[in-house]
Amino acid sequence: MADLSYLDAVVLGVVEGLTEYLPVSSTGHLTITEQLLGLKVDDPAVTAYTAIIQLGAIAATLLYFFRDIIRFAVAWFRGLVRPAEREGSDYGLAWAVVIGSIPVGIVGFLARDVISGPLRSLWVVAVALIVWSAVMVAAERMHAGLESRGVVRGESDVRPVDGLVIGLLQCFSLIPGVSRSGATISAGLMRGLDRVTATRLSFFLAIPALTAAGLFQAVQERHGLSALGVGPMVVGLVVAFIVAYASIAWLLRFVATNTLIPFVWYRVILGIVLAASLAAGFINAT
Repeated sequence: MADLSYLDAVVLGVVEGLTEYLPVSSTGHLTITEQLLGLKVDDPAVTAYTAIIQLGAIAATLLYFFRDIIRFAVAWFRGLVRPAEREGSDYGLAWAVVIGSIPVGIVGFLARDVISGPLRSLWVVAVALIVWSAVMVAAERMHAGLESRGVVRGESDVRPVDGLVIGLLQCFSLIPGVSRSGATISAGLMRGLDRVTATRLSFFLAIPALTAAGLFQAVQERHGLSALGVGPMVVGLVVAFIVAYASIAWLLRFVATNTLIPFVWYRVILGIVLAASLAAGFINAT
């Protein structure tokens, strides 16, 4: 049984809310935090709690983008029955989200035992933090080249193929330490989308992916929920929701005028510190 206090619930809720949408890896940060709090990463109760508070971050996304979600859903359903409606940009973006959500669902389901088993190691997190940072740098350089040629596209020009490519790269986020937003935003930049569009599309793709993953994990670890009090679960959900909502608003403002390089530096430093701590035996890998 996990010894999860209200303080643990608040700390994990803050970490989840802060890191779920920033390109720094929420899974990696939660795993590190759980180790530092003295919690067993593979404890069913801890795993179940992680899934529950993730739903709080998803709720923040649904609320923040509620009007956009309704608009895209209406455009998609209208386009399915009315050919004339398919010329609108919202219809193409909606299809990009639908198509982009499929790969991670398939890979996540087929590789679920590997994800929850061998990949649940802080050594994996440390390596992924550093290695994927190189991909983020490459994405920034590629985007700068596209921008200099004036071929960067906005939200009205998002196509279904963009969703497919971004969705394929999103599969790498199943590796702890890569970061789902880091993978999807980088893919969007490589596809020639402007920063805000790439980030917004990353949020839209997060909704089906994280909702499905969170519910699946919560059901799979439902027996672990009995080890958690209602109080800690509610506190974690509320804290994750509030912090995630603020993180979304901040990130959209940040990417409008900044690159992802500050996050790259943070990831590399954290990866090096984590690897050194593991090598020195200060913390355990699992």
